[in-house]
Amino acid sequence: MNIQIIKEHNVLTDNTFNVPFKELSPEFILEKSALIEDFYNKNINKDNYTGSFLVAKNGQILYENYSGFANRRNNEPIDENTPLHVASVGKVVTAITVLKLVDQGKINLDQPVGEIIEGFPYENITVRILLNHRSGLKYYGYYDKIWDYRKTVTNNDVIDIIKSKKVPLEFTPNTRFKYSNTNYVVLASIVEKVTKKSFKEAVKEMIFDPLQMTHSFVFDDLSKKDLVSQSYKGNNTAMHWDYMDGTYGDKNIYTTPRDFLKLDMALYSDDFLSAAMKQEMYQGYSFESKGDRNYGLGIRMIKMKNGNQYTYHNGWWRGSTSSYIRLAQDSVSIILFSNKYSTLTYKTVDLSHHFGDYSVGNLEL
Repeated sequence: MNIQIIKEHNVLTDNTFNVPFKELSPEFILEKSALIEDFYNKNINKDNYTGSFLVAKNGQILYENYSGFANRRNNEPIDENTPLHVASVGKVVTAITVLKLVDQGKINLDQPVGEIIEGFPYENITVRILLNHRSGLKYYGYYDKIWDYRKTVTNNDVIDIIKSKKVPLEFTPNTRFKYSNTNYVVLASIVEKVTKKSFKEAVKEMIFDPLQMTHSFVFDDLSKKDLVSQSYKGNNTAMHWDYMDGTYGDKNIYTTPRDFLKLDMALYSDDFLSAAMKQEMYQGYSFESKGDRNYGLGIRMIKMKNGNQYTYHNGWWRGSTSSYIRLAQDSVSIILFSNKYSTLTYKTVDLSHHFGDYSVGNLEL
């Protein structure tokens, strides 16, 4: 592993998987850095916005900005090493963990979940169908009159309710798309069954450690909630923790933009994730939906008029909002994590056209 931060040029170099990228010229870096900084100040850095922002091309950081507090009560500032809750952007990590298990031959994408989780009652729900949100499993947050609000809901609780069939499917599996966090809670449980380790341990071993994502972790212990970065309402009031904060796989992954860039970079290497798995990951599975928006395996996408794919994933949970944009054909990463609720996080999409043909007319956002 060769990780090096070159402060003069603000470059992150990661040679783990020998990804060949052309070094950017100083002129390009200066031009784009100024453009990105101007964009950030005009479009995002408003209303005391707080969070972590990074834009990179070819693995070289063009611009990054860190603002606000991870914990206002303790005056803990957010910096490049501060892990923030990235909400549903964590689904990308969950999906890649599952796909690596497929690469290792430990599970199959079209394997019925019931072959992995004993007692899972729906024979036609497969690993792939969970990954692409076509299962019909209702979001566990809408399981009315089932949860005891005085107790934290766990992944095992969600699995037990599914097994009991107390909550019917919303539609026949694989007939349409509907985004549901329940799918990714089940996927985390699949990882645990297959690896015989906690999801936290498995992700650390398979993703975080090999990529030296040293400031990343799965949060699975609410008794330690005061030790992680907090999230806030728009008026800077601390968000509450409650019975819905205990599940993982769908959320509860904490990381930094620099760490996430390492994951993004690794995806260019077939040694990290096979070309076959990436092909499965980055194809759309919901073609019957109107428009160009689609969902792959743990990633959102838009089919552009020029034939390229615009891939991304957004997130929201409590006060945390997140945006991850991957412009693979231009090897550009745009990453923004915030711990204070704001829709400004999603303005990152408007930065994309500065790196390629992502104009509104071509992208149809």
